[in-house]
Amino acid sequence: MTKLLQQLRDELVRRDYAPSTIRSYTQIVDAFRQETGARLDRITPADLHLGAAIGFLSLLHTWGQTLVRHPHVHCVVPAGGFSPDGHRWVHPKRAGFFLPVHVLRRVFRGKFVEALRRAYARGELDLSGATAALRAPAQWHAFVDALFRTDWVVYAKPAFGGPAAVLRYLERYTHRVAISNHRLVAFDGERVTFRWKDYRHDGQWGTMTLPVMEFLRRFVQHVLPRGFVRIRQWGYLANHGRTARLALARRLLRCTPPPIADASPPPTWSCPRCGEAMRLGPILTARPLAWAALGFDTS
Repeated sequence: MTKLLQQLRDELVRRDYAPSTIRSYTQIVDAFRQETGARLDRITPADLHLGAAIGFLSLLHTWGQTLVRHPHVHCVVPAGGFSPDGHRWVHPKRAGFFLPVHVLRRVFRGKFVEALRRAYARGELDLSGATAALRAPAQWHAFVDALFRTDWVVYAKPAFGGPAAVLRYLERYTHRVAISNHRLVAFDGERVTFRWKDYRHDGQWGTMTLPVMEFLRRFVQHVLPRGFVRIRQWGYLANHGRTARLALARRLLRCTPPPIADASPPPTWSCPRCGEAMRLGPILTARPLAWAALGFDTS
């Protein structure tokens, strides 16, 4: 399915239905996510506000409720980290305070713009279509300079409902692209109608109808290239050595490790007619079902 969506995206680009700058867009979004992680990973050990090595995970989210581009990165950061010698857990100095938002805002902006300038100097940006004017150095420098006149948004808040609620919220975006099936309302061959939530008006639900090609254009711009990683872990939550570091963190925090998953055989269901145990068979997709049906006599 992912390969099919990528082919659809490429075909829409070829026919000018989708922006021809998708390659640059995904590269820029990845640079933003990389700089987000790198800045958080490096600001805390040397920064007097915490003085600890932290760990966190980041999840890239590129869409809004109406499928327009809205790239942003959700970061889940435990409030604390390891001391420089790794022998104790460092808590924030003040309850409810982790890191200064104004510091993060300036650092993110500076480092991200620096990454943009490097990509431009190396010729790595696909500046075409609406961005073709930025090929000229004067236009490019004016555009980049304007980025520093805008305040960047870094929104930090405690986890409402606790850590479990935050993770449940984010898990809905880990393996889904832009819109789920239950929000699709109608399709008449030319137009697509779907439900969307208006967060500017207290989360009221409404419907939006788009021509099918506009709907597809909005949808495929969120189909990431093959190999593009949506979820990353940093610091002591990075893949290498994570098990040992988490065990150390639990020991320093005097936390009980999570229970080991039960290795007992999966439960069975009883047949509503005969009461015997039901067996789970293979899950067949459309292609195996089609092959299996070739030998059936449907006359």
